[in-house]
Amino acid sequence: MRQLLTNIFNWRIHLRLILSLVMIVLATQLIPQPALATGVRDLPNLKPGDSTWVIDQGQVLSVINKGKINQTLDDLAKSTNNEVRLVTIHRLDYGETPESFVNGLFERWFPTPEAQAHQTLVVLDNVTNGTAIRTGTDVKLTLPDEIAESVVSETIQVPLRKGNNYNQAFLDASDRLATVLAGRPDPGPPPEEEIALVESTYKTAEETDAASATYIVIGLLIAATVIPMVTYFWYQGQGGQG
Repeated sequence: MRQLLTNIFNWRIHLRLILSLVMIVLATQLIPQPALATGVRDLPNLKPGDSTWVIDQGQVLSVINKGKINQTLDDLAKSTNNEVRLVTIHRLDYGETPESFVNGLFERWFPTPEAQAHQTLVVLDNVTNGTAIRTGTDVKLTLPDEIAESVVSETIQVPLRKGNNYNQAFLDASDRLATVLAGRPDPGPPPEEEIALVESTYKTAEETDAASATYIVIGLLIAATVIPMVTYFWYQGQGGQG
């Protein structure tokens, strides 16, 4: 009987060690790690005429609102030949600024003056909420630099100051850019006191992963405590019957 209890005790210790190691490994793999910085080369390749208008690497836009923005910019491209692309990223490389990033990406995607002529590119880093815009030569005839800068410094920034409302910011920016580039009067930036909030319709990937990881870790902690106890009492009962 003493040997049986000794074996049970040793087995419990080994089981708890194994469960603890499994828990640590899973927690390390499942809990979201800080995202790496984004460089120009981390974005997919594009060229004039591609129908990709929004690249949301920062994961700040809802699926519904992204669809609305894509439709607005697609209609603009088909009716005017002016192409607008909106890019969100999460964390700039060390030493990079929104301005240097937008210039580098613009020149990578559109390497010649001819390719750049009808292009507009807006970039936002959601860590700092820094924004920048770059436009081609023909675009400037319809969209002067003053209005372009107002789009990123006012149209986008006003909703962000109201609580990081990225959906509203990019809906307003796409609507204003499409209006001006279609040759209609500039509606201007939204009045700061009259921002209507557009709520996100889904959880971000980080939020979903964090919740799942938390539940798994809690489950492992419970298992590491309960399983050895249940096993011990079961063997006690078996020994008692013998």
